[in-house]
Amino acid sequence: MLDARWRAYGLSAFVFAVDRVTKWFIETHVSVFDVHRVVPGFFDIVHSQNRGVAFGLMNDSNSAWRTVVLIAFSAAALVLVAGLLWRASRMDRWTAAGLALVLGGAAGNLFDRILWGRVTDFLEFYVGDLHWPTFNVADSCIVIGSGLLLLELLRTKRQAAGA
Repeated sequence: MLDARWRAYGLSAFVFAVDRVTKWFIETHVSVFDVHRVVPGFFDIVHSQNRGVAFGLMNDSNSAWRTVVLIAFSAAALVLVAGLLWRASRMDRWTAAGLALVLGGAAGNLFDRILWGRVTDFLEFYVGDLHWPTFNVADSCIVIGSGLLLLELLRTKRQAAGA
């Protein structure tokens, strides 16, 4: 049986690979002017560049330090999560999976930020004039992983017999 640690790192590597392939596809096949309607009035595939953080925060910042600070914080978070996953065999599977998804997603976005100073986003959801900020596979995995971690925190823990 595979060690829990390597399963978790394998899931992270899979997330990273899927994120890279999808971003590459968008960057090479979709111009910034294209809008591909998937579900009219609800979901489009677009090509946008985000130099900021989640939800486009700091995207319009002109600070020379913006990219350096974002890379430093992202790298620190990546090291922390990778370190936590080293102890995956001591975690329940949902916690390990949540951390693995966060690690893979963070690595995907950090890779982009280091190489190009920006992150490619392409999934756009909206209803009428209400638009959710455009995001990517890495962002999705970070949110899903965080949700798994939150659910695990909220889940009632079974008490040991006689406790």
